[in-house]
Amino acid sequence: MAYPPSPLATYIESWTPCPITDEDDLSAAPVAAMSALLDQSEAVATDDRPLPPLWHWLYFLHWPAQNELGADGHPRSGHFLPPLPHRQRMFAGGRCEVNEPLRLGERTLRISSLEKATAKYGSTGELLFVTLRHEFRQRGRTCLVEEQDIVYRSGGSPRQDRSAAPGSITGLPSGEPWQLSLLPDPTLLFRFSALTANAHRIHYDMPYARGQEGHPGLLVHGPLLALLMLELPRRNAPLRRIKALTYQLRKPVFAGEHLLAGGTPSQGHADLHISTGRDARSAAAEVSFA
Repeated sequence: MAYPPSPLATYIESWTPCPITDEDDLSAAPVAAMSALLDQSEAVATDDRPLPPLWHWLYFLHWPAQNELGADGHPRSGHFLPPLPHRQRMFAGGRCEVNEPLRLGERTLRISSLEKATAKYGSTGELLFVTLRHEFRQRGRTCLVEEQDIVYRSGGSPRQDRSAAPGSITGLPSGEPWQLSLLPDPTLLFRFSALTANAHRIHYDMPYARGQEGHPGLLVHGPLLALLMLELPRRNAPLRRIKALTYQLRKPVFAGEHLLAGGTPSQGHADLHISTGRDARSAAAEVSFA
């Protein structure tokens, strides 16, 4: 099928944001807060303690002024936000190479850059795929390199299938070696939004999520699903260091749905996924061990 010239591509023809560098000392408080969110009785965090993979999402946070937010709760503008009209953002997945774990209490530099931006046509219309690259450095060494895939659309959201109501507990798989269940409720989503400085209203404002974006319920954060999958090797194979990981966020998950994180380890790696009563693989990930 031949598609017409891309309208979204015209908006980013001259969009070439330069790399930027941020700094954070990786204090212990966010680790304690995230552990409480996951009902984990962690020991008191101390300096030089390794940070679990992707827990750096609790750091380098940006809090814009309230008058800089759009109607959806997202910032109206930002260094790596593409200049699209009526922009809507979806987190699609990413990759991470871990040369060595980041350490708490260490001065950490994050160098962020635009890797690529490509307009494509999907089943719901035209989409802009943006990949951001982040390098994390401590003591002059590159400890971790991450790529994040973010999808943007312009204009109104496609109407969601309201028949896919949250709450079902049927159809969840069983028998996998690694399993972890979770029933996310609005309180948990609100706390995770606060931990990650995410003001998007689809995670805590039910009238907005239903009326403005057409969802049947509050959406569970994509990053929370990724972190939940990574809890499986962290809890079941704590001595095995992750050297690389990749994850994809495939289907929306809603508050009130019973989730099951399942994992199958094998020689040198593990396959992970999130299941609900509606989808066997709402999210998937693979980790490789050192």
